[in-house]
Amino acid sequence: MAQVAIYPGSFDPVTYGHLDVMKRATRIFDKVIVAVANNASKTYLFSLEERADMVRQATRRMKGVEVTSFEGLVTDFAKKNKINVLIRGLRMTSDFEYEFQMALTNRHLAESIETVFLMPSVGFSFLSSTILREVTRLNADVSSFVPASVAKRLRERLST
Repeated sequence: MAQVAIYPGSFDPVTYGHLDVMKRATRIFDKVIVAVANNASKTYLFSLEERADMVRQATRRMKGVEVTSFEGLVTDFAKKNKINVLIRGLRMTSDFEYEFQMALTNRHLAESIETVFLMPSVGFSFLSSTILREVTRLNADVSSFVPASVAKRLRERLST
């Protein structure tokens, strides 16, 4: 039986750090479902469809990756799809506390689901979608942080 994991996130937008975690996950799991989340309490720069499309474009040549979207709890999504592993990326120690709380909450909600933490390459460990949105607003070149198609969409949406 194939080993499948879910890599959930908002990916607003997807970065090379996210893609690095996806590649690492495909070395461990036969299939990685990148689940683009929509959280009603968050404000996004890009719509759910736009974010999922950017991830699909960025992963189109990545073997073993499937992209979908969902709303609601990731544990419900995992149970519905009979998947018991969640992938979470850790960049800095500052991520750990939040991710640890989330993993324990998910375990409480669905005891059979395990969380696996993966770290991106050191060159991507400082990247965040929030920082990318901010520096794009200030007309910085973000092409070394995101795929060209994502950089283009960011410039179109945010350049002043």
